[in-house]
Amino acid sequence: MSLDDVLARIDADLDGATDRLLELLRIPSISTDPAYKAECDRAADWLVADLASIGVKAEKRPTPGHPMVVGHVEGDGPHVLFYGHYDVQPVDPLNLWDRDPFDPAIEETPAGKVIRGRGSSDDKGQLMTFVEACRAYHEVTGKLPCRITFFFEGEEESGSPSLVPFMKENAEELKSDVALICDTGLFQSKTPSIVTMLRGLLGEQLTITGPDKDLHSGMYGGASINPIRVLSRIIAGLHDDQGRVTVPGFYDGVPELPDEIMEQWRGLNFDHAGFLGDVGLSQPAGEQDRSALEMIWSRPTCEVNGIIGGYTGEGFKTVLPSQASAKISFRLVGTQDPHAIRESFRAYVQSMLPPDCTADFHGHGASPASQMSTDHPAFEAARGALSDEWPEDAAYTGCGGSIPIAGYFKQILGTDAMLIGFAKDNDQIHSPNEKYDLESFHKGTRSWARILDALAKKA
Repeated sequence: MSLDDVLARIDADLDGATDRLLELLRIPSISTDPAYKAECDRAADWLVADLASIGVKAEKRPTPGHPMVVGHVEGDGPHVLFYGHYDVQPVDPLNLWDRDPFDPAIEETPAGKVIRGRGSSDDKGQLMTFVEACRAYHEVTGKLPCRITFFFEGEEESGSPSLVPFMKENAEELKSDVALICDTGLFQSKTPSIVTMLRGLLGEQLTITGPDKDLHSGMYGGASINPIRVLSRIIAGLHDDQGRVTVPGFYDGVPELPDEIMEQWRGLNFDHAGFLGDVGLSQPAGEQDRSALEMIWSRPTCEVNGIIGGYTGEGFKTVLPSQASAKISFRLVGTQDPHAIRESFRAYVQSMLPPDCTADFHGHGASPASQMSTDHPAFEAARGALSDEWPEDAAYTGCGGSIPIAGYFKQILGTDAMLIGFAKDNDQIHSPNEKYDLESFHKGTRSWARILDALAKKA
């Protein structure tokens, strides 16, 4: 058997693989809505049966929420864990869909064929690229190339409340040499990438209280402290003129990029102007000595996500509000400690308060950043395999958002994760008319076959 035989089988079975994906997409496994609980169960059952068809000992495992699907295949070489999620986002607003979101189909577009339907890109289509690669190996050789654990979640789109307890209770079973996560995309829709940096996230809701009730601005204006003015001053002081965050100790644990990673990023030829121009902007507003790509992948941020205070309805009301609030989030990198930053931020706010004002805080999450070690030989093996499949060479990249599962693999299982996905920027995930390019599905499946082959040979 050669890798070429497996790739040829993937090519020959593309129609069959697509039909199987469409079948899974027809199951409305919306995890956040209790009305779809039975459908989430049905999706888990479907996956158990499909894994069994390729020789995987799989079962549906109960949780307080939706079930996990766990399957195992013994084999030689490295032990690989593959994670995906079978639940999907709600479809509202339904009137903006061009077709029933759970009646998926292959559509012709000017850019090529796409698979249209809820979950096609996030994450059923991506999950099935790996399963179909394994199917091709099983059909060609009667086995899989290495030891594999399949781990499919049903609550990713609703906050994963059962995930951490399940991982802790089953840590020994889930431990592996490396974890694979297929929930990311191609860089600028063309370059394969392995995400090695994920920013952490810290949220704070801040409420400033002044007078004990709203006041008439004609009677109290000037004499009374205005919480909106206090809040505005606090917010304005969070950044200096160069765009750096001023919270004391904020940059503790923020690393500089290794030279080889910086060189890869330069090779991506990221269109900074186009990136901002697509949303009607022209100038980067963060740290002035950093590129836009650095800002969104490897630098920490402090952003105001919402402000509430006073009268905000139609017309005008001359009121001095009793309270003013803001929602502020911090994206974290490196070894920044979210709990230390929370305390420092709160101390900063307290130091800015004038007499007669108090501050109340409500925290929303505190997850650190995740940094994967590319020294693990699996990373270069996978990067080479991806480069063999796609026209553009693969690169190690960062991710501006937060994907907690990668951090959980490291914290709970002690396993580094490779985040490799084939979604495109215009897949409209979480939105009406979600799609997954047929090319992404096909070449994604071929990519996993190459990666499994490369990992098996590394052993």
